[in-house]
Amino acid sequence: MLDTIPGKKEMADLVGEPLYDIWNKLCALIDEKYDMDCLWNKGGKAWKYEYKYRRGGKTLCALYARENCVGFMIILGKEERAKFEADRENYSKEVQEIYDEAQTYHDGKWILFEPEDTSLFDDFIRLLRIKRRPDRT
Repeated sequence: MLDTIPGKKEMADLVGEPLYDIWNKLCALIDEKYDMDCLWNKGGKAWKYEYKYRRGGKTLCALYARENCVGFMIILGKEERAKFEADRENYSKEVQEIYDEAQTYHDGKWILFEPEDTSLFDDFIRLLRIKRRPDRT
């Protein structure tokens, strides 16, 4: 856990105003569909901050922030990967490529996107639906 949660100015200064807008739009989109606990943490070696969406001990996804960059990560387990594979042609080429290049670990396939605009948001929501049915439609 973080001692202090970064404020608007700190986040905007870190990632830049345009990416901070993307961050906020992505958070709003997830918040609109899911009732989750949101946890701030250190971002490890590669990122300054992690903002994780969890409920019932299970992580839905995580957002990451570092200088001039935001990340959106979703981890798909074996059954979830099978669901993606069955529907992959309905995702954008960019999402398919990032999925194919993502590292698979013992606990799932760790898919990290670095969105620069909102063009992949529909695919992000579709990926989240694989993990958990939305609480709100």
